[in-house]
Amino acid sequence: MTHADFMHRCLELAMLGHKRVGNGALVGSVLVRDGKIIAEDFHREFGREHAERALLQSFTGDILPTDTLYVNLEPCCHHGKTLPCTDIILERGVKHVVIGMQDPDSRVRGQGIELLRSKGVMIEGPVLRAECEWLNRGFLSVRTKNRPWITLKSAHASDGRIANADGSPLAITSQEQNVWSHTFLRSRHDAILVGVQTIINDNPRLDARLAPLTPGPSPEGRGEFFPWRIIFDPHGRTPHDAHVVTDEHASSTIIIVDPSHAEKLSDQSQNGVKIFPIAIAADGFVWNDLWNVLLQSSGDFHGVTSILVEGGAKTWEMFKKAGMMDMEVNVVGSGQ
Repeated sequence: MTHADFMHRCLELAMLGHKRVGNGALVGSVLVRDGKIIAEDFHREFGREHAERALLQSFTGDILPTDTLYVNLEPCCHHGKTLPCTDIILERGVKHVVIGMQDPDSRVRGQGIELLRSKGVMIEGPVLRAECEWLNRGFLSVRTKNRPWITLKSAHASDGRIANADGSPLAITSQEQNVWSHTFLRSRHDAILVGVQTIINDNPRLDARLAPLTPGPSPEGRGEFFPWRIIFDPHGRTPHDAHVVTDEHASSTIIIVDPSHAEKLSDQSQNGVKIFPIAIAADGFVWNDLWNVLLQSSGDFHGVTSILVEGGAKTWEMFKKAGMMDMEVNVVGSGQ
């Protein structure tokens, strides 16, 4: 097997931490001896050990000079929520590390690599850098742009309609298109965002229920990925019987509201709904204030690094006008 094969396994492991690591990176790590993986782990949860530290703490055997540690992100060298991964790599006597990409965090950014090299550790990489960067595009965006990675997704009928003439919902996309959207868009982002008018008109669930089951955080655990649901509702108009505030996943719903209207939604928090008051500017919310809230840890919310904006039209335009987008997906259906 090659470096690429083992790095692919790191990426598979890293994905197991999706939504569980908050504003952190998705990281997997494997320890290889004589061409075979003898230990592996991943960043399991916000605030817990990073992948390579988790692996080296749980692996009780001796580390041989010929063993190789693979990790899809440069080992950290700073004290944060956890101890530096470079420390345990040196403590356990790892002599060979292969990385997928450099860490963009200003506290690392090549310093982890240089520290290990200065202590005699052989560093190879980047390996599969494009794939590693794509997996952690949200983490990269947060560390370089101070905002999440943003995908704008719209759907319209072949004749351009997004709703019926009277404003009522229009079934635009096919079941096959919906499965694709849940699998490759909703389940690949930390959060789904819509404007309150979409909630009023369509009463959507904003979940990824049509996506195939994904591995859970333990080998025996498999389950449905459930994204955060963010509602732009400046005037506090979210209906009290909407799915997003009454279903069993209400605690995964975040409502962004102007502070002057926050009181209207105060009773929503009884279901676990999170109410984040953010001031309104002429073109929408104050963006810096919004990102400060959505990137920070608060209670059981630990920030997001990627957002799928699903509409409606005013919300799409607000993001486009502000230049707050990294990718746009347009799904065209029959609208019949």
